[in-house]
Amino acid sequence: MAQGVGTAQACRVVGVNRRTGHRWRYGRVSQAGREAASPARPSPSGRFLSVEDRILIADLRREGRSLRSIAAELGRDPSTVSREVRRNAHPRTGDYRPHAAQAQADARRPRPKISRLAANPKLRQAVQDGLDRRWSPEQIVRRLRQDFPDRPGMHVTHETIYQALYVQGRGELRRELTRALRTGRAVRRPHRQPGQRQSRFTTPMVMISDRPAEAADRAVPGHWEGDLIIGKDNASAIGTLVERATRYVLLVHLGRNRTAEAVRDALLATVATLPTHLKRSLTWDQGAEMALHHQFSTATGMPVYFCDPHSPWQRGSNENTNGLLRQYFPKGTDLAVHTPEHLAAVAVELNGRPRKTLGWDTPAERLAKLLTNTS
Repeated sequence: MAQGVGTAQACRVVGVNRRTGHRWRYGRVSQAGREAASPARPSPSGRFLSVEDRILIADLRREGRSLRSIAAELGRDPSTVSREVRRNAHPRTGDYRPHAAQAQADARRPRPKISRLAANPKLRQAVQDGLDRRWSPEQIVRRLRQDFPDRPGMHVTHETIYQALYVQGRGELRRELTRALRTGRAVRRPHRQPGQRQSRFTTPMVMISDRPAEAADRAVPGHWEGDLIIGKDNASAIGTLVERATRYVLLVHLGRNRTAEAVRDALLATVATLPTHLKRSLTWDQGAEMALHHQFSTATGMPVYFCDPHSPWQRGSNENTNGLLRQYFPKGTDLAVHTPEHLAAVAVELNGRPRKTLGWDTPAERLAKLLTNTS
């Protein structure tokens, strides 16, 4: 080849297959139809374009050849050539300069790269602020895209946040922020199905199958789902109410008393703070704490509907909310130590979280829009 012999002829002279000769020359498999008069520098891998490939791309572009035609000449996929021209052409003129393109490709290749969180202090601070507020990585990501739609530098994927938190040696985020994640775990684990709920309600009740269709499709606000989260040794409890349309949360202080009378009185006091058009129905599981549901319905005008046995998905919004609340009220702890004021503060924080199901609005924002439109 140094004497000007083409690749195919040189292979015949040496007595090797043409594919082998191309691999010796370029460091990869054959590129049909190519010959050159000078030795070429091999590329780091057959996956990457060499400087000779880029020179040929520039020459054929000057001849007016299409990208698909150039790709056929190189023996490459058309998308490879299209991506190469798009990424490495001059940003202002659009001219493709092969040696400048090679320099850009070489500059991008070294590993490891600095992550986006490490390179952008403002983005890193925004992510840390979201974790401090107990937002999940996905909530942070979606909210950043909503708050900074025209600033791609403030966009990041949730996987990047998880990698920064969990992968050893990254250090872009404070390791102690893993404790702000909902699970509190230092390693990632697959999702598990929630356990079946216990206890069946035995007193007369109206089943969820008789609930109005407007409650099932969340079209009309004012339909609530309720439940209790139980503390250590079943000695304390907190009542939870979730509005189905807005996912707005109300917490009911019960302390160490979760008898039917105590639950009835606490629910009456909580529901009394709602406007009339937000008091349409309440859905509960078959727990004995709702034994006085008829008295509650008579006092509030809100019918109570009961789920089928062992069917927590029929109160999906409330089950999901109870999982979120366990970040504030861990299992195996005494829930009676939390004052009504603390419960109100937790509800405010939870209602201020952006939710995927609400298009990344917060429940408080949705409720405010609802009340404004109604007024």
